[in-house]
Amino acid sequence: MKGDPEERAVALGQYVVETGATVRAAAQKFGISKSTVHKDLTQRLQRQNRALYQSVRQVLQVNKEERHLRGGAATRQKYHPDV
Repeated sequence: MKGDPEERAVALGQYVVETGATVRAAAQKFGISKSTVHKDLTQRLQRQNRALYQSVRQVLQVNKEERHLRGGAATRQKYHPDV
């Protein structure tokens, strides 16, 4: 999804809040880079839609807190796929 960055930021924000998606998952879904998603969600969205920005921040914080758990699970799956 290219086009207007402000519209993209709002669409990304709504997607992340509705699905709880990570930055990486949102980037893949919208066909843009992770850095673009992060910039849209943390900078552009803050100026564009403050209420949505607050909701997105909460989801990003949860994802950040769970990140080490997902990484550990992926490593376990890689080295012990039968467990």
